[in-house]
Amino acid sequence: MSQVTDKKGHPSAPPSALDWGVPPGILVVDDEPAIRDLLCEGLKGQGYHCAVASNGHEALDLLRREQFSLVLSDIDMPTMDGVRLLKNVREAHPDVEVVMITGVVDVEVALRAMRMGANDYLTKPFNLEEVRLTVEKALEKRRLVLENREYQRDLESKVAERTVELVLKRREIEELYEKLQISYETTLEALAAALDTRDTETQGHSMRVSEYTVVIARRMGVKDPELTEIRRGALLHDVGKIGIPDAVLRKPGKLTPEEWEEMRRHPEIGYRILSGIKFLEPSLPIVIAHQERFDGSGYPRGLQREEIPLGARIFAVVDTLDAMTSDRPYRRALRYEDARAEIVRNSGLQFDPKVVEVFLSIPPEEWKAMHRRIPDTRDPTRTR
Repeated sequence: MSQVTDKKGHPSAPPSALDWGVPPGILVVDDEPAIRDLLCEGLKGQGYHCAVASNGHEALDLLRREQFSLVLSDIDMPTMDGVRLLKNVREAHPDVEVVMITGVVDVEVALRAMRMGANDYLTKPFNLEEVRLTVEKALEKRRLVLENREYQRDLESKVAERTVELVLKRREIEELYEKLQISYETTLEALAAALDTRDTETQGHSMRVSEYTVVIARRMGVKDPELTEIRRGALLHDVGKIGIPDAVLRKPGKLTPEEWEEMRRHPEIGYRILSGIKFLEPSLPIVIAHQERFDGSGYPRGLQREEIPLGARIFAVVDTLDAMTSDRPYRRALRYEDARAEIVRNSGLQFDPKVVEVFLSIPPEEWKAMHRRIPDTRDPTRTR
């Protein structure tokens, strides 16, 4: 090992002896005073703090009262030999390195001690240079082990901190997303309410059919995000009526063929109005297809059967239910039983039989309760 020098080129103590800020403590344990003194004086000369003990019991007592980095222990000692001392040190002071000292005839015992956790062993007779190198190696190993443990602890701490930061950030994002969704829903409901106000049909229609649509869709196994997309499509199904002139939309009498042609444009107008609004794009198929019929006789594209989006097929049933069971300017609401019979009669024609089957599985009381939650608010005396 090359000699370490200071900035002026003068010899300095080995780095392993002084890198701790304070000299590492070394405990020399041997029942022979001459060997204890020799080792302790030699180690002090290398810059280490040194203490001595004559047997294992004294050594353990010192280890309880003082901090040591390394124990140099003879194996053959009275009252408590080095092997028993090693076992106690490994259990009570796992961060303390142990180097065993043995006579040549006890090499097998020394090797057994290493298997029990000793760092190394020295055989008698030894020289101080050999001791110095062995001590440096043992302390360097201890330093690396402690540094690695500290690094792992620091890394775990940083990972834990980062994890907490990510969890908090994710929670913040989720809360913002939830608020944004609430804002979306509030805005859409306000828009639907405004559309219902402009139309001559009953108030609350759009809110009711969106709720009805979700009830059936959920029973058919639809889950979010598709469920929310279907609800929004049902809620905004008539947004295209914004583009229909009041003379047609609010006409009190029967529409002419030309006016009906104008009215039939509202699904495509709604589709164009909502196109380009990112969060509404998945709902567009319902907006444009809500007037399609299962047998292909609907508009605007004449779709039939499964060509019609599921949300639009569900909407067709509940739209009829709400239209028949709500007050209109020209008639009072019909009974649920009448609406049910109409839906059954048109199953396979206007309506998807599978959707009708799910509709029929829901008790009439549930439909009536849903209707009461979103009542008609339009003045029944108003004429079309």
